[in-house]
Amino acid sequence: MGFIPTDLTADRLQRLQFDGLKWTVGHAYTNSAFYRKKFDEAGARPEDIRTLEDIRHLPLVDKDDLQGEYPFPLLSVPFADVVRIHASSGTTGKRKVLSYTRRDIDVWADMFARCYEMAGLSIEDRVQIAVGYGLWTAGVGFQGGCERFGAMAVPLGPANADMHCEMMVDMGTTVFCSTASMALLMAEEIDRRNLRDSIRIRKIIMGAERHSRAMRERIHELMGVKDIFDIYGLTELYGPGTGLDCRMHDGIHYWADRFIFEILDPTTLAPVAPGQEGELVVTTLAKEASPLIRYRTHDVTRIIEAPCACGVGLPRHDRILGRTDDMFIYRAVNIYPSQIDHVLSRISGIGSEFQIHLQQRENGRDLMSIRVERVTGAGPENDAALAERIVTDIRRKILVRCRAEIVDHGSLPRTERKSKRVYDHRNGNNGS
Repeated sequence: MGFIPTDLTADRLQRLQFDGLKWTVGHAYTNSAFYRKKFDEAGARPEDIRTLEDIRHLPLVDKDDLQGEYPFPLLSVPFADVVRIHASSGTTGKRKVLSYTRRDIDVWADMFARCYEMAGLSIEDRVQIAVGYGLWTAGVGFQGGCERFGAMAVPLGPANADMHCEMMVDMGTTVFCSTASMALLMAEEIDRRNLRDSIRIRKIIMGAERHSRAMRERIHELMGVKDIFDIYGLTELYGPGTGLDCRMHDGIHYWADRFIFEILDPTTLAPVAPGQEGELVVTTLAKEASPLIRYRTHDVTRIIEAPCACGVGLPRHDRILGRTDDMFIYRAVNIYPSQIDHVLSRISGIGSEFQIHLQQRENGRDLMSIRVERVTGAGPENDAALAERIVTDIRRKILVRCRAEIVDHGSLPRTERKSKRVYDHRNGNNGS
């Protein structure tokens, strides 16, 4: 198809990144009162960018900056040039609203088309889109990229299972795009309705939430798909489509000609050693309306430095391992839900769905309970052994004590959106 660049040598990529950085910093400083003030306070000016390494002298931007500058944060073009806005789901405070020019929309569609090409689609594919439309970037991003790529879009959004099953069968859908939670819900519905032989889906593209190996294996088992791909993106970075894992499924190739990715220690904000985990900080290189300069995503990942066996020369980052703002403190230990997920996914006999409940006893001591489903078709006869295994592995890997409760398969809620994993009941907290 030709959407993925094949001539990006290391030298050419470095030149593209440097030129993009110079343009972005100059554009933002000249046209955004927010950035001009931010740079002036940090003693940084566009002419100070002489090498790529000089990016480290620029100030960081965080979600609080976007919410504080509501309703049009970081705006760096006249309103007459803005053709669309999108916003994050916004769990606390004001939504993070981002503006788009016509060129921003085109760049986003081209990047998303790269994702479809990376996943091995052809223009003969029929792509059923099961993510939200409207202010959220997901639905229109998947659709715009599909149309730019040239495949057939089937734009349902997060409709009910009846409609999705009907369209899968009647439209001959070959690719399904959704959150991981929605993919699991549909896989179980297809199995329950005995539709596997009636559908043609061979690939799934999942995004918006981290998912476990156990969840992927369950979806593979029930739907019989060839590949499940992991897509990355944030509303702040156009939306989904900033990168995708290839057929090797060993890290996400990201479009380094459109972004600079840094991995920083979330506490010290200093660069981590090569290959080490840290917080992903992103600078856009072509975004006109709402450019991002050293934006803290709060996503935890690492850069994979070894070349990929697929032959694509674009760099990779690991799957998102967690979020710094999803971390909770339990008995003086910092824990990410992804750490619990990682331990559970290696225990046979349990399903992919789990919940973490945090409570405080009358004596002031915290208690963590983990509810996990049995695998489908299993009875309660092995519950005690499974619970003991979970407790032991959590203590060995994460160094904390907990309780484990094994529940019936399908008893934990399914959703077409992101699954809620942590329920923090301490001190009247309603969870996150």
